[in-house]
Amino acid sequence: MIYTESSMDALRHAGDELADATVAALFERGQVGTFNTLMRYVSTAGAPLPDGLPDVAREYLEATAVPPSWVDWAEMEKARLFFIDNNVHISTALSFASMPACYVVPHVAKLLSATHGLEYPSKRMAETGQFTVYLMQPDAFEAGSRFIPAVQKVRLLHASIRHHLERENRWDTTALGTPICQEDMIGGQMFFSLLVLDSLHRLGIHMSQEGAEAYYYAWRVVGAMLGVDQDAVPETLEEARTFLDLYMIRHMGPSEEGAHLTRQLIDLYEDVVPGTFFDPIVSALIRHLVGDTCADWLDVPQTRWDTAVKAVPHLLGILETIEDRSPFGAWALDRLGHLTTVLELSSLTRGRVMHYAIPEQLRKDYGISSTAPRSHRWTPPAATVS
Repeated sequence: MIYTESSMDALRHAGDELADATVAALFERGQVGTFNTLMRYVSTAGAPLPDGLPDVAREYLEATAVPPSWVDWAEMEKARLFFIDNNVHISTALSFASMPACYVVPHVAKLLSATHGLEYPSKRMAETGQFTVYLMQPDAFEAGSRFIPAVQKVRLLHASIRHHLERENRWDTTALGTPICQEDMIGGQMFFSLLVLDSLHRLGIHMSQEGAEAYYYAWRVVGAMLGVDQDAVPETLEEARTFLDLYMIRHMGPSEEGAHLTRQLIDLYEDVVPGTFFDPIVSALIRHLVGDTCADWLDVPQTRWDTAVKAVPHLLGILETIEDRSPFGAWALDRLGHLTTVLELSSLTRGRVMHYAIPEQLRKDYGISSTAPRSHRWTPPAATVS
């Protein structure tokens, strides 16, 4: 698909018809509270829906209970194995590249600030981490899994944000487009897929073309389940590069909200890292992965670790050499990666399960103004000229 300013503009005014209609009906009938209460008991796929669930919600959940018919399950298994092999690196990329990339898009940062119902600072990162872990489980799409209910709830969460911002006149649709529009949903899909792969490449991680394509494919499936228009979403990594480059050129820049969210992110991970000596690594990693321009826009401080962190690819290269040459080393590093990811997620969630409830009102704190073999390693698609 060819992406142009005109085609991107059209995506800015499109939402998610199914989820938007469901949320509108729930609010119109005063059933949001009932829905949220009952949905706390819907956490696994295939479980009977509770009695008393509003009819419109039941219809939505039944319509979205299965993945797209076109899913290639062999490709999804390749993506899962890719995640197992790189889970720590992927978590690093999600935390220190994907999330800051969201913050460097001013209207996205404003929206996140307005909807950031933080019971504790780690909530958004906990939701992201838990969602990804659910996706990469071997039974993610089978009865008993937690992934499909999580997708269904996140999709309604997005629709509820659109509902609130537009109904409360807290969003200039003419200037900014529909909140969480198709362009932004596809942009987010790129942040969590292509940008993660870019970050792994920047960290020196050994990836095959096949593994990279499978990981991207998995997020295409996620996008479809979240209501992304499949006629508009990039099908290949090369198309994804074109879309992401144009999206960032159209929207990226500094904002007060972006800097504030980034500060929250840095503080969060500095609290997770034991002691204080290594705290500056958090800022250094963000700066290394998003680049100096974006880091400056986000007020990421320069630290004494900025130079040292550039040695990370060399260290990871040594570890991966051990992994390549020793089956026991591969097993040990995979287990260490799994335990590290579990520990990080446990710290972020504080043992809680994220329920992705529909917010009955938005925060008042922030307003929205009107304004493989190493010889076959994956190489990121070249930047495009817009």
